[in-house]
Amino acid sequence: MTARSGLPKPRGPLSQALVGALRHAQDMPPDALSRAASADPYGDDLQLALNILYELHYQGFDGVGDEHEWDPDLLRLRAALEATFLDALRGDVAQSFPASRVDEALSDLLVEPARDDGTSLSHHLAREGTLGQLREHAALRSIYHLKEADPHAWVIPRLRGRAKAGMVAVEYDEYGAGHADQLHQQLFADLMTDLGLDTSYNHYLDAASAEMLAVVNLMSLLGLHRALRGALVGQFATVEVTSSPGSRRLADAMRRTGAGPAAIRFHDEHVEADAVHEQLMRHEVVGGLLAEEPDLEKDVLFGIGATVLLEDRFSAALLAAWREGRSALREPL
Repeated sequence: MTARSGLPKPRGPLSQALVGALRHAQDMPPDALSRAASADPYGDDLQLALNILYELHYQGFDGVGDEHEWDPDLLRLRAALEATFLDALRGDVAQSFPASRVDEALSDLLVEPARDDGTSLSHHLAREGTLGQLREHAALRSIYHLKEADPHAWVIPRLRGRAKAGMVAVEYDEYGAGHADQLHQQLFADLMTDLGLDTSYNHYLDAASAEMLAVVNLMSLLGLHRALRGALVGQFATVEVTSSPGSRRLADAMRRTGAGPAAIRFHDEHVEADAVHEQLMRHEVVGGLLAEEPDLEKDVLFGIGATVLLEDRFSAALLAAWREGRSALREPL
């Protein structure tokens, strides 16, 4: 994996202006904030612009100075984009996710449906997914997995007691328990190598759909705001609670298609590790947080609901593309 990628190709006026500002040290146009307020909250232009701005807090971009991370004009733009995205999420989650208690919401996520209703991405891949579809899925997921656990590390200094200790325990595993070759980020890069994919950091950003960018952007959004620490805990708990059975199906898909040992190992590792992480997240992180700050229960519920909503949108987009016989990537492999 290399640390820095080049700036991606713009997908609309907001991302065009932002890329120009970063590449040529130009000022953002005076109507940028009003454009952000009226942009499609789930669309390519807004999601790419948000992703670029968040990346300034991670590895950055080749040729873009580190001083841009805290540029006041860019932070104002990010705040406007976040407001548009958050407003849409809050409204949609309120309609689609009626749960009123965190323990009930997480318990519901643990229950596997009696049969696949045709909307489950991991069921499709395990049952009939092709090697080509597995490669596309991995290329899209690489936007997160090559920085796996990094968005969630932001929340650690914002927690206390049991919640902090439990979160650090989970993150310690995600970061390879002190061994660089066991970093989950590295294990995913090894998976990509088995699948014949480029392991360069953000290599597939131009190919990534708005639905995938929204999944990753949610993590960064929640992680970078102390006021949203409860929602970040809910988001991460949702990932860990649902990961183990989905990873088992993906491991089966890798075996069935002959994807290679490293591709299988990544998902096998998550079957085992995330079964443990699910317990830590539910009882120590979520339980510890709500024991200390019970008023954050609505925020935790929002994090759960937003994650389910965006993952469902991502799954639906991939399945629709594949059923129509086309690539799920903006730029096919």
